[in-house]
Amino acid sequence: MIGERYELSVTTQGPLYPPSEIMNSNGDFIVVGRIPKADGTMPWASAVVSGKTAAPDFGAPGVYDILRWIDPDDPKDAADNILYTLPLPLPANNYPMVFAPDQRPHAMVEKRASYPLHQALIPDFRSQDGRRPIEPITLGAWLRAKGELIVRVSQDRRHATFEFSFVGLVPDSLYTVMSLRKRDLDPAGPTRPGPLGVPNVFLTDSIGRANYWARLPDPFPDPRRADANRVINVVVLYMSAQMSHGGAIGLYGLGGDVHAQLKLREPGFSELRTQA
Repeated sequence: MIGERYELSVTTQGPLYPPSEIMNSNGDFIVVGRIPKADGTMPWASAVVSGKTAAPDFGAPGVYDILRWIDPDDPKDAADNILYTLPLPLPANNYPMVFAPDQRPHAMVEKRASYPLHQALIPDFRSQDGRRPIEPITLGAWLRAKGELIVRVSQDRRHATFEFSFVGLVPDSLYTVMSLRKRDLDPAGPTRPGPLGVPNVFLTDSIGRANYWARLPDPFPDPRRADANRVINVVVLYMSAQMSHGGAIGLYGLGGDVHAQLKLREPGFSELRTQA
């Protein structure tokens, strides 16, 4: 099968709100992604956005309260930012989604502090269990991630295989890949984003390399079909809690326990078609 090849872009952002799935030690968002501005534009850029930014109604772009712009090509600017998880409940969140309804039906009301990403809370962990040590994760290290995806549609067009190769991810760490479908961000009734394949995790090696593949049934139906809910993006998520959750990408999502690091900048795969 001849495959379509895609290059993934490094990011810290899932949907527009929360503005980022990463914070700094001051509780502000470190954003690498789309930044809604007062003039109505939404450039792909990097900035520190106030943790007090107000989220608009779900589906509206709103405006970020930008504290300062970040130059990702300036090693000092990037290296000085140690990355943190988002606290719970998630700040500036307008996404009405429970990501693990069987496992955490009340995730939206739980409370937890923000932690350095490399020291994130791992449930039931004891020091005797031997957590693999990793260095503090800076924005500079985060931005070194690169990923390539090849999508191959089967000859009968009933399945598609997604083949990933990665370099520069966080070493010795657990990741998952999320499939974002067209209706997952529908203000009229969003569907739940899920994993791209099950088992849905992979482990990086000591220098941040990894490979992952998944095979999905009918991920690219004809958009004219009434029940069509096409995969339009894939998001590579760092799992700070180092846990796998079966049919869920995480217990909290959106920076609470999983953190977007690579994705397509724009909705993709429009050239692909599958059938049930």
